[in-house]
Amino acid sequence: QAQLVESGGGLVQPGGSLRLSCTASGGSFTILSAGWYRQVPGKQREMVAEIPTFGNTNYADSVKGRFTISRDNRANIIYLQMNSLKPEDTAAYYCAVLTDRAPNAYWGQGTQVTVSA
Repeated sequence: QAQLVESGGGLVQPGGSLRLSCTASGGSFTILSAGWYRQVPGKQREMVAEIPTFGNTNYADSVKGRFTISRDNRANIIYLQMNSLKPEDTAAYYCAVLTDRAPNAYWGQGTQVTVSA
């Protein structure tokens, strides 16, 4: 079983930057696909960015050009660099990973990102 812990959220001014980290632990496994998702109360969870083991990364149109997802495979860390943040980026951000050990994704507890002056 994998446990995911997100960090790096907080309060930032519009136009600012944050870097979210997601550390996966709990055993020996290989992360296949990983991603960041966000949710605002009362709204549907949406995909922000996804990164597979191989192939292209995927971004929501709303964050394309501003956010960058990356991964440190040795340390099992998934990053989300968020630049040029907007108030509409305010949400709880969740990390999720697919591993070679289970058919379903593992989810973290989330980290709050608030973009406000």
